Amino acid sequence: MTLHPQLIFDALVHVRYPGTGKDIVSSGMVQDNIQIQGNKVTFSIFFEKPNDPFAKSVVKAAEQAILTYISEDIDIKGNIEIITKEVPKPKPTSILPNVKNIIAVSSGKGGVGKSTISCNLAISLAALGYKVGLLDADIHGPSIPKMFGVESAHPEVVETEGRHIITPIEKYGVKILSIGFFVDPAQALVWRGAVSSNALKQLITDADWGELDFFVMDLPPGTGDIHLTLVQTMGISGAIVVTTPQEVALADARKGVNMFTGEKVNVPVLGIVENMAWFTPAELPENKYYIFGKEGGKRLAEELNVPLLGQIPLVQSIREGGDSGRPISVDENSILSLSFRALAQNVVERVDYRNKNMEATKKVEMSQ
Repeated sequence: MTLHPQLIFDALVHVRYPGTGKDIVSSGMVQDNIQIQGNKVTFSIFFEKPNDPFAKSVVKAAEQAILTYISEDIDIKGNIEIITKEVPKPKPTSILPNVKNIIAVSSGKGGVGKSTISCNLAISLAALGYKVGLLDADIHGPSIPKMFGVESAHPEVVETEGRHIITPIEKYGVKILSIGFFVDPAQALVWRGAVSSNALKQLITDADWGELDFFVMDLPPGTGDIHLTLVQTMGISGAIVVTTPQEVALADARKGVNMFTGEKVNVPVLGIVENMAWFTPAELPENKYYIFGKEGGKRLAEELNVPLLGQIPLVQSIREGGDSGRPISVDENSILSLSFRALAQNVVERVDYRNKNMEATKKVEMSQ
């Protein structure tokens, strides 16, 4: 006897789907992908529901029908595939739907160079060809405008569909917003937590960020209201924790990592950046002096099982670049610029790995 697809269909007419009482052929459940290799027969049966309660019994009945109505010699057991309608996964809601990745740059304490890392990382990502936005979320100590040399800039506010939309300042290929654009830099900013949080939300939601590959947020040091506001407001792709090698900084960095990875927040930590890893004087570029301790950030990364994204030296030109409004990463020929470019590349790779292997971060709902 020569096997052919019509024989298979004729046998399967005798199998009925319990849910409707109709045979599985006329119901369109038997897929047109019957393959015959000698006595081996394979094909698929379609079920509407992913967890159809009748799926296994229908498959067994189909196997038996082929053995009964065609031949007991047919190799059919285990060769019928169950396929179901794909249910699209709900896309996580985002207040920045046109932003692919949101990265929070954090530090457990002040003075470790978090804003310097944020600024040079953003510029380096832009230099790699990505569309980048940078939010200065350090409400009480905004320093990004000075680092970019745009302290006197005043972002334009445009009324669109009844809403006032802020246009970010753009420099070095990076779109920038900071509370520093809207307050007197000579005056101390004293705001309660709720006011600070609302101001920050406005900079995020009422701004024309456009399409971005990376939205970098320079967070305030420590762990507080601003951090909780951000994880409540938006799904952060991942966090970068900046530290220096010294023990007191490492202790605070450890708290920062634990804050993000805690059960209530649950934001992936992309890795640690060890800033001021060593001091290299300009006249002795090959020398390394470990002023704050040696490889503390590297040890912390190993202890917490997170990647070490980079080690940035303490060099005078990095400080000068930040103070002058022309960060060191703008100079493509600088060796230090290459260090930040390597950091940016590592961040891109970690974000790519994170997106392929983890679900999208959800906004955190805090209970009172």
